[in-house]
Order: sequence, then C-alpha cells, then structure tokens
Amino acid sequence: MSGFAEDWQTWKTDREKSLADPYGWLALVSLDWLDTTPRAYDGLPGVWWQDDDAAYWRTDGEPQRFELVQSGPGTRVEAGDLEIEVARRGGYLIRVHDPKALVLQNFRGVPSYEPQEQWVLEGVYEPFDAPIPTTVGAVVEGLSHVYEAPGRVRFTHDGAEHTLTAFNGRNGGLNILFTDATSGVTTYAANRSLTATPRDGKVVLDFNRATNLPCAFTDFATCPLPPAGNHLPFGVVAGEKTPYERG
Repeated sequence: MSGFAEDWQTWKTDREKSLADPYGWLALVSLDWLDTTPRAYDGLPGVWWQDDDAAYWRTDGEPQRFELVQSGPGTRVEAGDLEIEVARRGGYLIRVHDPKALVLQNFRGVPSYEPQEQWVLEGVYEPFDAPIPTTVGAVVEGLSHVYEAPGRVRFTHDGAEHTLTAFNGRNGGLNILFTDATSGVTTYAANRSLTATPRDGKVVLDFNRATNLPCAFTDFATCPLPPAGNHLPFGVVAGEKTPYERG
C-alpha cells in the first residue's frame, strides 16, 4: 500500500471510530419538536417546552433554560443511560442519543471509493469582501439554515472551471457542501461535505475525503442542503458512498 493510501486508510479508520461514538449521530433514536405548552415525551423525565427565546425542561422545582444559537451546536443533558440533545432549528427540538440504538449496534463502517491521487485537486480560494449570510434548505421539509459564507473555491477538472461556495469550518478551515453526478446513484442524494484549509490563496480539495453528513445515516438529523450552484456536473467517484444503512 502506498503512503497516500495508508494516510487515507488512517483517516478512514479515525472517521469510522468517530461515527461509532456511543453518544454520536448513530445513537439517535428520536427527534421531537417542542411545543409552547409543557408536555412529557415517552421515556424522558420531566416536561419540555419552548417560547420565542429558549427551550425549558422541568423535573422538580425551577425549570432549566436553554438559549441556543439558530443552526448552531446543541447542548445535552443526561437522563440515565441516555443523553438528551437540545438544539435550535427554526424552533427548538430535542433528540435522544441511546448507546443501545440499533443503527449504532449494527454499524459496519462506511462504504467508500478506493483512494485515487487524481481526486486531489488544487484550487484557488477567493474570499468575499465580507462573509455573506447564505440561506440553504434542509433535509427536513420546510426547514432552512443560515450560514456565513466567507468565500468561494475555484478549481479546474478535465479542462473545465468550477466554483463552489464555502461555509466557515472548524479551526479557520472551510466546509464545502456539494452534490455531483453520483448523488442519488452511488453516493447519498442530498449532500456530501468536504473540508479544506486555505493557505496563501490556494486550497487543496481532496475528494477522497468527501464525507456523508449525519442525515445519510439517520432520519433524526436536520442537515443542510448545499447552497445554490454547488452541484458539480461530473461524477466525483471518490470519497464516501451511500451508507449501508440506506442500502
């Protein structure tokens, strides 16, 4: 195995270990949208509700208040062996992570294309004068997300130029959501994600490390769709394929 393939295999192994987290995305067993009237949910302690500003949970005494950023990270509370995630996606929702979830117990890795160096492409990063708030749809009908787009990535494939809008990623990097000609055929139909880090105006796009979003594995995710224009007219036969869970 070449050094390139070994590096990719190490990345893939780490990726699958992350997915197998006992309280990760594969452990989701439910999603409920909160009402403005306090109510109980099956198997969960106390009552839950929301108003325009926050979500609330009361077991005894004063309620616990959760004020969260729209489309941002959620927060969690423990309930025995479960973790209850509170998040804001339009309104507030609660999701239950259960380490005994069948999807998690049956997880056997992510099918992927074999790594090929030809799918490591160099592009140019073009930052906008100021980040542009960009509204995108979601895999949940009627829901939308708003993210900051700091710029776009321009690259060439088979002699043709292509442009992808990028969102802010972790640690100063970029998160690029896209579809391509394999979407809905060999790869998950709604989206895949690619991370990249700009350096001196350049960016390396390693499509071998294109990953599925959580919605590819579970019905209890609210993943964003790619922004307008982020469809590639050719097949990216690299990266993760449609999960076994959707086969």
